[in-house]
Order: sequence, then C-alpha cells, then structure tokens
Amino acid sequence: MTSSFTVHAASGYEQLMGRWSRRLAPLFIDFAGLAGGEKILDVGCGTGSLTFELAKSTGLAEIQAIDFSAVFVAAAKERNTDPRITISQADATALPFADGAFDRALALLVLHFVPDAGKAVAEMRRVVRPGGVVAAVVWDHYGGMPGMRMMIDTVAALGESGRQLRSRYCFQPMMQPGEMKRTFVEQGLADVAEAELIIRMDYENFDDYWAPIAAGEGPLGKYMTSLDGAERERVEAAVRDAYQAGRPDGPRSFANFAWACRGIVP
Repeated sequence: MTSSFTVHAASGYEQLMGRWSRRLAPLFIDFAGLAGGEKILDVGCGTGSLTFELAKSTGLAEIQAIDFSAVFVAAAKERNTDPRITISQADATALPFADGAFDRALALLVLHFVPDAGKAVAEMRRVVRPGGVVAAVVWDHYGGMPGMRMMIDTVAALGESGRQLRSRYCFQPMMQPGEMKRTFVEQGLADVAEAELIIRMDYENFDDYWAPIAAGEGPLGKYMTSLDGAERERVEAAVRDAYQAGRPDGPRSFANFAWACRGIVP
C-alpha cells in the first residue's frame, strides 16, 4: 500500500505542515483521551508531532509509532530520547502488531493520504483491545483550509491541470462531513463521535508560506514539480498576489479546521 503524500526532506515537511500538526496534536489528544499505564500506537507518525506530544504524559507505559516514509522514520528516531518510544517503518493497512496489543490507536493527519483508508481503520481496530479507543483526525481540505485553498483556487483559475489538482485535493478520503464517522461505524467501532478541531496557521511572509511548496513537499509541491520553469514562475507570481491581497508582504494568519473521530472497540 502506498501513500499519496510526497516527502523529500523532513525539514521541508516541518515548514509545510509539521509546525501546524504540533499545534493540532494537543487538541487531538484531549479529544481521543489518555489514561495512565496505557500502551499507545501512533499510526503515521511523520516527524513525531503526536508521538512526542504523547510522551509529555509521563503516565503512559509505551508508545509505538509507525510511518510509511523512511524519511520520516529516520527524522523521528533522531529526535527520540524517550525509552518508552519505539519508531519503525510500517504500512497503516498492514500493521505489524498482534491483535489487541494496544489501549489506543491514534492517527494524526494520516488517513486522507492512505488510498484504502477503511482498511487502515480496520487495522487500527484490530490492534486495539476490547474497550480501547481508535481515533483519527484529518484536515477539511474542501471547506476548512483557506490558506491552502488560496493556492488551489489560484492554480485552478490558471488552467486545466490546476482544476484537476483542486478536484483531487478537495476530495481526498475521509474529508467530507460524516465520512470518517461512517467509516468507523462500518469497521465495527462503537459509540463513534465526531468533532471539529481548529488551529491557526501563522506565516511570517510569503516566502515562509511558499518555500516548502516550491521545494516539492506535499501534494501542492508535487504539482509544482510537474510544471516547466515558465509555468512555475507564473503560478508563484499569481499565488504571491493572492497571499499579499494588495497589501505589503508580511504576516498572514489563517484559521484551519480538521475533522476528528473516535470510537470504542467492542
């Protein structure tokens, strides 16, 4: 099983999304819940935003973290100093753990990049004990990320390839209202609850916003690498104009919404 997320360098991901996933992680943990002595699985750990936020809870017994990307796994391992944390490369749709091995399985900003997201939820349910919790959170690309839609809608106005990007980006798995909740129910989870989590993404200037995209990180960066030099310059100029909105370059702040869902293993 592949991932649809493009990553070249951990530092690029940190500027693109890691700094924002760290803001989201505490809200997600509050939603998912924790209890002393638990064993937790972080599915799709990336550079460790959720993993290391979980580690702030000193009462946890064990934190296993997996990611499909070797780049992310190496970066998270380099950061780790906590003996309770084990980080490894694995597939979210074929988790290398025994049935019922964990008290909770959590996925932060992962399921929308898993082509068979339902299978990943099924695997998370399998490795959690009866009475344990499966929880996940994904961005609302269609209606909840104005900073990213700013670029998406700009390139869609410039040509057909941009319109195709918008169609793919706005309708990734698990992003529509109720979609993740339905999947949790279909995979046999009980007492399924859904909520919206909100953070702000604050940029110092256009270059702070644009640099990881220009470097090819994530789905928007992948799109940029598909363009020739002249078209990249055209897109950058248009997105810069959208970011600045007729004012001098400088700080901008965007509210971002994510869908969160949790369920109990029967």
